[in-house]
Amino acid sequence: MLEKLLGLLVGKNPEVDANDEEALRIAVAALLIEAGRMDQRFEDRERQAIRGLLSERFALEGAELDRIFDEAEQRVQGSDQYYPFTSIICRSMDGPQRAQIIEMLWRVVYADGVLDAYEDALIRQVAALIQVDDRERAKARQRALAALGIEGRG
Repeated sequence: MLEKLLGLLVGKNPEVDANDEEALRIAVAALLIEAGRMDQRFEDRERQAIRGLLSERFALEGAELDRIFDEAEQRVQGSDQYYPFTSIICRSMDGPQRAQIIEMLWRVVYADGVLDAYEDALIRQVAALIQVDDRERAKARQRALAALGIEGRG
């Protein structure tokens, strides 16, 4: 009980209930979709990368994956606000998990093989909002590049 109360006081709840998990999935998906759309070309390989990352991170597949993706896409359209998504991530995830979200964002923006300046700016902004420092953001980028087989590119 004390741990749960302490978690609430510092902004982290150690127990993520089903509604929070749903919100977290949608928040992460929304940021990934925004990263894919940032260069004004939301290509199939970016969509596939996002679906693969969501499947891997949250063990989603089939209709559930489609539902989360569609819900996130609707929430992103016409919005330039990241705080509703980033605040959920900050509440629900610890530092290493938030760094993994930044790595996922890098993997989406590099899915088309090209880093756009707007994509880079988005990742910088999201990293700041979810409290991932520059060093961890750079490490996440290197992990993403290595995973995609395009090491040292930028």
